[in-house]
Amino acid sequence: MSIRRKTLSAAAMAVGASLVLTACGGSTGGDGGTTGPSDDIKAMAKAKGENDAQTEYTSPEVTQSSDTITVSTDNPFTAYNNSAADANNSYNTFAMTQVLSGAYKLDGNNNVLLDKDVMEGVDLTSTSPQVVTWKIKDGVTWSDGAPWGCKDFYLTWLSQTGKSKTADGKDLFLAAGTTGYEDISKVECKGNNEVVTTFEKSYPDYKGLFGVSGDVLPAHIVEAQTGVADITKLLPVGGDQAALEKVAEFWKTKWNGFTKDLMPASGAYMITAFEQNNSVTLERNPKYAGKPGGPAKIVLRGISDQVAQAQALENGEVQVNSMAQPDVNAADRLRGLSSQGVKFGASNGLSFEHLDLNFKNPLLADIAVRKAFFQCVNRQEIVDKLVKPVLEDAVPLGSLSFFQGEDGYKDVYADYKGDAAAAKKSLTDAGYTAGSDGIMAKGGQRVSLKISHTDIPRRKQTVELIQSQCKNAGIEIKDDTDSNFLDTRVSQGDYDIALFAWSSAPFKSGQKSIYSTGGGQNWSSYSNPKVDAAYTDAVGNLDEAAATKSYQEADAAMAADAYSLPLFNLPQMWAWKGIDSVYFQSYNGTLWNANEWVKSQ
Repeated sequence: MSIRRKTLSAAAMAVGASLVLTACGGSTGGDGGTTGPSDDIKAMAKAKGENDAQTEYTSPEVTQSSDTITVSTDNPFTAYNNSAADANNSYNTFAMTQVLSGAYKLDGNNNVLLDKDVMEGVDLTSTSPQVVTWKIKDGVTWSDGAPWGCKDFYLTWLSQTGKSKTADGKDLFLAAGTTGYEDISKVECKGNNEVVTTFEKSYPDYKGLFGVSGDVLPAHIVEAQTGVADITKLLPVGGDQAALEKVAEFWKTKWNGFTKDLMPASGAYMITAFEQNNSVTLERNPKYAGKPGGPAKIVLRGISDQVAQAQALENGEVQVNSMAQPDVNAADRLRGLSSQGVKFGASNGLSFEHLDLNFKNPLLADIAVRKAFFQCVNRQEIVDKLVKPVLEDAVPLGSLSFFQGEDGYKDVYADYKGDAAAAKKSLTDAGYTAGSDGIMAKGGQRVSLKISHTDIPRRKQTVELIQSQCKNAGIEIKDDTDSNFLDTRVSQGDYDIALFAWSSAPFKSGQKSIYSTGGGQNWSSYSNPKVDAAYTDAVGNLDEAAATKSYQEADAAMAADAYSLPLFNLPQMWAWKGIDSVYFQSYNGTLWNANEWVKSQ
């Protein structure tokens, strides 16, 4: 499973297309070749409804069918509100991308497109202070007929500004991230169709707000369920605290799973059925402001075993495989199905696998133990055995802030090459000695650590490799496989070392909530004032070169702290049969343009 970074600087937006073009090597195409994307696959990254300038999107006329398209993905949908800290993950995004509209959306090349089905325009009307005006089209509604507009934008800001606190000073809404919204000082509704946002400090990534991450939720539902007459009368601070607490309680607890009356749609499709731990069903939204989607119904099923996903496609149980987790055996199987009309694709996206070390663990509070662990992990071996068979040009990732090929990328983890002897020396120099079992210890505390992860085969294989690599360093690694790890435990900081992936929209500012002290997604209690200062400058700096330098400073400081070890840019795999055009968009999965799907012969 991947967890979303809430948003990823002006610098990143400018280089978004080049990042994808330089990173998307590897195996794609129905013939199973490994020389790079075919022209057909490249064309599928562009939505049928986007304009030639790749800046706007309008849903196109497509042939409507009565078909049900079943799509598999690695884990099931769990929550309608994917912005709550305890729900935030990529597999909710994959479902909600067709259910919730926003000001902007992303194509397969990570171009940021103004959604002209619901928006008239977005204007930067002032730079000092920064003021952005969001203009909504007339007549846009939710699937239950209620207006879609300013109140919904207001709720988005209110819930994610991070300024509303409980009596003991904690975030009242418990949002997964507050970056960007915390910089808005006020949101004003000029009627339903005009939203004026005033920023207290510059925020270049404003296009990543209000919708790219599926966070524009129905304010009218909140009002009806809490008794609040007008949500725009509530203030994050200094207003009706009792009413604010009611809104927060509903926002963070009542939008899990699926309840029809509480979870309307503003996108091309609406949820009509939900089977916990298995599937979610989407059907055309008759009130959608754009043109109707092609498939009548889309079922998104969670199948954690990628080989089982491939088997389901081969047997006709599903028509699309959508794998955020690459698997060698599944890739080989899917490549072998080209004669049956199955097409296969794989490419790098904006996700990366990593290991987070929990600073609340007494052992890991010791820099010597953290450094030794980093030293013993052989990332090259992991990539060679688990990733290269899917993408032959894969290499270890050397940054938490940048992807290979992106402006600003520097490998700040190059010294960590899987050297067990160096790792053991780091522990010995810090006063650790080997016990009779070979495990290093100090003060009666053995260097024994658990790596926690979801039940994805490649992750279990990753842990097995690390167990072998670190044994000679005197570090004991235990496998902690938990299918619910990212649903319940990770956000509680319940782990020694967490193995998962961050998935990002093409804006860098969302890193701030992960790596800054007290950030909404900083679950390892990591804190470095130099990193905090670098991110504060980076996310608010209109000078792209200066922002890039600040991201680099944060990156280098985190590497020196041995906090989070990046492993590799996570390839995504997909396969399909009987549909004209399918592409895995790195943030939104294969459903990003499912409304455009047309049945093929």
